[in-house]
Amino acid sequence: MITGINHVTLSVKDLNESFDFYSVVLGFRPVARWPEGAYLEAGDTWLALVAESVTRENILPEYTHIAFSVSGKDFEKLSEKIISCGAEIWQKNESEGQSLYFIDPNGHKLEIHASDLAARMRWARENPWEGLEIFSYESDA
Repeated sequence: MITGINHVTLSVKDLNESFDFYSVVLGFRPVARWPEGAYLEAGDTWLALVAESVTRENILPEYTHIAFSVSGKDFEKLSEKIISCGAEIWQKNESEGQSLYFIDPNGHKLEIHASDLAARMRWARENPWEGLEIFSYESDA
């Protein structure tokens, strides 16, 4: 049985720029670095950056993205830091919890989110959308 996400690997065109973005702007803790890659960590999230000569040319059109957790007290400060570094905002937040949706230097869609699944499920019960089917969720009882 799968117990969680082990790590996320992102292909990057410029390792130095990406390393700085994830460590300096987002606050990931550097763990290891070599000419073709780096490992960083934030909480239980292990992020691998791998330098590749061919990466995407454009931002992917679909909603697929990675959301990172941030505390409510740190949300505004981190949001300002992300915006001030010039990261493109790709979507306005219209769901439960504070979220900022932005693009990294390689066109990966990211989000910082100051909430959790239990809060989302409480919100969903109070604001159900068409076709919503909620299964048992013990943290929401």
